[in-house]
Amino acid sequence: MYNPTTRLLTILELLQLHGSMSGVDLAARLEVDVRTVRRYITMLQDMAIPVESERGRHGNYYLRPGYKLPPLMFGEDEALAITLGLLMARRIGIGDATGAEGALAKVLRVLPETINTTAEALANVLVFDLPAARATPDRAAIIAASVATHRGEQLTLRYRAFNGEETERRLDPYGVAYRAGFWYLVGYCHLRQGLRTFRMERVVSIARLIGTVFERPPGFDVVAYVEESIANTPGIWTVAVRLDTDLETARRLIPRAMGLPEQQGKEVILRCYMQDLHWFAYFLARLDCPAQIIDPPEAREEVLQLATQIGAVVGRGQ
Repeated sequence: MYNPTTRLLTILELLQLHGSMSGVDLAARLEVDVRTVRRYITMLQDMAIPVESERGRHGNYYLRPGYKLPPLMFGEDEALAITLGLLMARRIGIGDATGAEGALAKVLRVLPETINTTAEALANVLVFDLPAARATPDRAAIIAASVATHRGEQLTLRYRAFNGEETERRLDPYGVAYRAGFWYLVGYCHLRQGLRTFRMERVVSIARLIGTVFERPPGFDVVAYVEESIANTPGIWTVAVRLDTDLETARRLIPRAMGLPEQQGKEVILRCYMQDLHWFAYFLARLDCPAQIIDPPEAREEVLQLATQIGAVVGRGQ
């Protein structure tokens, strides 16, 4: 939780970072109401810090042009957050390794000894069980897509599909996501006239169309859409499975990137695409509800083969 002193310092940091912010935005960041933000602004002004405001009920607050605060010392929670963020960035391949290492070294160098000990221990010992980046896109592409999404600006991009075909696209970007070792860009594609998901390492070139704005759907879930797109990508096999449970439980048990179980009469059916039936047999064997394969027959054969292998292992132990 914030305390009043932390909130005052946070307001100054936010105003220096963003230039100006509304009372509503500051209240949301500080987890207080707008009236409390006004009280903090008054406290800062009483301390002779030149926080000024624009006229009007919804005017922004800003620091007088030319006013700069000296660097603020990191607290233990802030140092922890920065260290963890840099370690995660290194793990998932944002930029090159030297960038994260250099930033981490600078942070550790300026921290007080007591906080430095904690941060250095995390940097040297902590291990993240996150999938490492399996494909590393151009850092500039991630930045351009993120900035355009934040500002509500359209993008132009040249995209290379999995088969090598390249197309020129104009896109309303809805967000960027990292999932299972890959970076994805989601948005409304004007070429295809619909929502599309793009693997960022296949983006050949990208540019913001400054001044060409659009309205991003409120509350759009980028990760959910990426997972649905993965589930709907055709595979070698089309699989249908009857699940002996209710729909809510089935949707909790089945990863969204695999498929979405549906209610069909009194039955719950999962239909999905598969590249590897051997892997799918293992998945069904570990599924925490009874399941019956409808199609294809090859999937049943894989499960029977797995059952035989498990039986052999159990038999050798007797």
